[in-house]
Amino acid sequence: MMISTRGRYCLRVMIDLAEHQREGYIPMKDVAERQDISLKYLEKILPVLVKNGIVEGLQGKTGGYRLSRKPEEYTLGEILRLTEGSLAPVACLECGAAPCDKAADCRTLPVWTELDRRINEYLNSVTVADLLRSNPNAFSIS
Repeated sequence: MMISTRGRYCLRVMIDLAEHQREGYIPMKDVAERQDISLKYLEKILPVLVKNGIVEGLQGKTGGYRLSRKPEEYTLGEILRLTEGSLAPVACLECGAAPCDKAADCRTLPVWTELDRRINEYLNSVTVADLLRSNPNAFSIS
């Protein structure tokens, strides 16, 4: 599993909107400037977030984007599954994947299943609010 630029940028956008939530609707150009993300790229990311109810968008002079929920109500897992589609480490564990003919005899399947569980458990335990108040070493795995 490799998180795409889209997934990483989406997390940065969510953090930016959370940091500036008291300002109301935040213009896309302000987020683009602060996060050093092209406006053209944000024009692809933000509509997906709006469509899925992650953020609210308002058009017009006082328009922009804002979180639709509190920062502590968004997990990284939720956001990354939206942008990445799947966080599964192997194709056979992706949601809706056809059953593998070799699953019963696959000696590596338990490893991939446990890795998938740990990835999801970890990403579901970290929220946007956690990232707002984090320090670089806050999320080490013990």
